[in-house]
Amino acid sequence: MNVRTKSRNAPTGPSPFQVAGAALPAGKFSDPDVTAKGEARASVPLVKLETLWLNTGTLCNLACATCYIESSPTNDALVYLAADEAARFLSEAEGLGTREIGFTGGEPFMNPQFLAMLEDALQRGFEVLVLTNAMKPMRRHEAALLALQERFGSKLTLRVSLDHHTKAGHEGERGPNTWDIGLGGLKWLSQNGFSIAVAGRLLPGEGMEDAREAYAALFDAENIRIDAADPSRLVLFPEMDATKDIAEITTDCWGILGKSPEEVMCASSRMVVHRKGEDRPSVAACTLIPYDPGFDMGATLEEASGAIKLNHPHCARFCVLGGASCSG
Repeated sequence: MNVRTKSRNAPTGPSPFQVAGAALPAGKFSDPDVTAKGEARASVPLVKLETLWLNTGTLCNLACATCYIESSPTNDALVYLAADEAARFLSEAEGLGTREIGFTGGEPFMNPQFLAMLEDALQRGFEVLVLTNAMKPMRRHEAALLALQERFGSKLTLRVSLDHHTKAGHEGERGPNTWDIGLGGLKWLSQNGFSIAVAGRLLPGEGMEDAREAYAALFDAENIRIDAADPSRLVLFPEMDATKDIAEITTDCWGILGKSPEEVMCASSRMVVHRKGEDRPSVAACTLIPYDPGFDMGATLEEASGAIKLNHPHCARFCVLGGASCSG
């Protein structure tokens, strides 16, 4: 994987969202079958492929401080997905009864073939979710987006990354001069009647309800049509840091936590990636772990239908203990 380099918008200091805590001990998440304590590691079966994510590539116009996938203007560790490659997976997803196609990156609108992939997914009847920072790469395609919205309406949802309800919090993660441009893109989508959502984050010690109220005040002040109380329209993610200590998830944890494996994201989703240097795209277990060979599931959706062993810190911090999902 390429080393990420700074862009001119890169943050100048540590992110306000960084996870605090002790370093992850070396023995944890090292064996796919058992934990460091020798307990049976939990796994998650694929119940149904409800959401298929297509990663359009890691290139992005920003280099955020704690980007889990290390997107930047120079990191092409995941190369641009081609429209014909995407079409093969869309066809397979049709046969599986998949409901939703999600596009993520990097910044999807930087991929020259993204609009072709987007139109293809919509024409096939999928619900489509696009993750974007709503900055200049998206704004260059306003006419095309308006045309797609007129044809497909609420089948197309754009989820905009607005990391915090304050300029200081957002720019602390994304860098200077990113708040006004990103907020402007979100307002344009709202003013033009798109189905929209926002992805945000909680600062350390910030309560969920307080954050929702603050986002609601921002949306009201900016005339943005989002109900901040609706968790599908304002998605507040837990933090991720694979270097910080976190409990491993055992088979006993389901009963202890009162959770079911079916609630975890990999019970209903997979992500297509095209890693640099590989001849063709492959399927990763989820959106959060695109590089780990232990989470590579094969070249087709059928091959990727096996159970996932929760052998990564993100499985614990984000999905099981954090209760989060990237899907709509």
